Amino acid sequence: YDIVGSIGVLMIVGAYLLLQIQKVSASGLFYSLLNAVGASLIIFSLYFDFNFSAFIVEFFWLFISIFAIVRYFLGTDVK
Repeated sequence: YDIVGSIGVLMIVGAYLLLQIQKVSASGLFYSLLNAVGASLIIFSLYFDFNFSAFIVEFFWLFISIFAIVRYFLGTDVK
């Protein structure tokens, strides 16, 4: 489970790096998918070694990423 959580961390950090070096767009599907999957993997690892604060952060990270994915598919742009 630590390896799964670590892969999740790498996905989130990698997504942020790609955003900063302008290889992905914050409103793009790939960025949101990387964040959603990364947060999901971290939440999975927390099942085995629970930390409430980490769970809250990852829950909202996942929720916001899912919101962005839904927005992407609906073609809505909230500004």
